[in-house]
Amino acid sequence: MTELDRRTALLTLGAGLAAAAPASLHAAPVAAAGLLAAPAFRGMHQPRPLPFDPAKLHGLSERLIRSHWENNYSGSVKALNLIEGRLAAALADKDFPPLVYGDLKREELHRTGSVVLHELYFANLGGDGRAAGGIQQALAQAFGSFGDWETDFRRTALALAGGSGWALLAFNAHTGSLHNYWMWDHMHAPASGIPLLALDMYEHSYHMDFGAAAARYIDVFMTNVNWEEVDRRFRRATAA
Repeated sequence: MTELDRRTALLTLGAGLAAAAPASLHAAPVAAAGLLAAPAFRGMHQPRPLPFDPAKLHGLSERLIRSHWENNYSGSVKALNLIEGRLAAALADKDFPPLVYGDLKREELHRTGSVVLHELYFANLGGDGRAAGGIQQALAQAFGSFGDWETDFRRTALALAGGSGWALLAFNAHTGSLHNYWMWDHMHAPASGIPLLALDMYEHSYHMDFGAAAARYIDVFMTNVNWEEVDRRFRRATAA
């Protein structure tokens, strides 16, 4: 069974579970098995609006951005709500098989990662691509120069071209250091990493405008980075 078939079957199974669940399980907060399931399983996430005018990005079409937001990001928000509802229903069933519960938890992790990373991605767009402030200085110190950081980030992103995943600049709270991380999917973030800059390298994020020319997409992305937002994330991360 392919991964897509597995997820389809999982969502189909979940639909039956939700239909059989008591009406109280569909409300928020949700009480199940003597536990207060909300907010963990409330399933009430809403897509965040774009924080910029998609018609004004440099080199990224409004059609691409709106398709990405409406189909990929918003689709993950809906799927996460669905999975949380299935988990609430499953939690109320004392005989629910652990193997299937594990599949639901894996899908919860996958969809949560997709929602969070997409929100970070859209929020760090809409700028002029010119780095400044504490984050620029910190990256220069960590990598030897800001240019060396950018080279490492671009290469990390390009290594995912033609496949899927994310290039992520993160503050590692365990080591107190800055790193660019290679993420094959929505679930391979560093355990103690606090995201600062997220670059979506799934083909849906660039194929409509650039085809297979992922390097051109990376070039254009860098000219649209909102470094003020990245710097705010860095300050919050280091303060924490």
